Amino acid sequence: MTSQPVHFYQVGSFAVGNRLLADDQRTVQSNPNRANSIDSGHRACQGCGEALGARYALDAAMRSCDGQIVAVNATGCLEVFSTPYPETSWRIPWLHSLFGNAPAVATGVAAALRVKGRDDVRVVGQAGDGGTVDIGFGCLSGMFERNDDVLFICYDNEGYMNTGVQRSAATPPAARTATTDVVGPEPGNVFGQGKDLPRLAMAHDIPYVATATVADLHDLERKVERAMAMRGARYLHVLVPCPLGWGSASNETILLARLAQETGLFPVFEAEDGVVTNATLIRRRVPVQDYLARQRRYAHLFGSHPRPDVVERIQAMADRNIERYGLLDASDQQVSV
Repeated sequence: MTSQPVHFYQVGSFAVGNRLLADDQRTVQSNPNRANSIDSGHRACQGCGEALGARYALDAAMRSCDGQIVAVNATGCLEVFSTPYPETSWRIPWLHSLFGNAPAVATGVAAALRVKGRDDVRVVGQAGDGGTVDIGFGCLSGMFERNDDVLFICYDNEGYMNTGVQRSAATPPAARTATTDVVGPEPGNVFGQGKDLPRLAMAHDIPYVATATVADLHDLERKVERAMAMRGARYLHVLVPCPLGWGSASNETILLARLAQETGLFPVFEAEDGVVTNATLIRRRVPVQDYLARQRRYAHLFGSHPRPDVVERIQAMADRNIERYGLLDASDQQVSV
């Protein structure tokens, strides 16, 4: 009896199978000869969005520069689950930095390569939202100000997940964490705090800023390759749901990333030199409650003592994002999933 292996490929859309696309339109992940920058054997949680985001982004970067890349990685979940001493899941030149100085270390690597005349080797810095939005923000702002030739990627899971799910400056309002308990008149994280880092990056007028999610593989890869085609400081902010910290099902990581965009809570766009040049329109607009209700970190907003007033405030945030970035076209209809 003869057999033929069957390959199943993800295309980043509602279509099934890359057979629907021409070879030059297929994702990096559909190629069996992809770099596998972060390989199997790591210790990420089941359904980890950050593991997906790092694999997608780094494999796309590897393809765009023929494998000539050095990655600098801040302390955090990605570093901990991929490099438990003395093991590593990385198949590229990879450096571990402190929690807060990855942009500075990446800048140093880029400077050393420039001195050596190695313009062919590119540098990518990586960190979670804690190492980017909080602890590493000063170093990152300096990297932007100097326009250092580094692509810095933030894998945003909206909290310090590695150290026990504490609040970060990227934690959304009303979310429960270990340091934002669901007590008092405004349970969960406080409204009006935190940082919108993509907009802060745009304020530095750097060559390229973009946001993406792990739910749209084609979009994420395209933005990485667009960034790698440029020189100077570039910033990519990727939403990577965390089943552990969010209290979500491990098989709903991609769904949650998609809902974050489709509600308007996570606008997906590109900017060059401080000006928005492209925004991904919401394909099927959904109310924020459809996104929130799938996560236990928002369980206090529903159930026997619901807080529709808080949900309405979160909906207002989504509506503001939709207006700010022009995320709807005239034919949009809101639906529930």
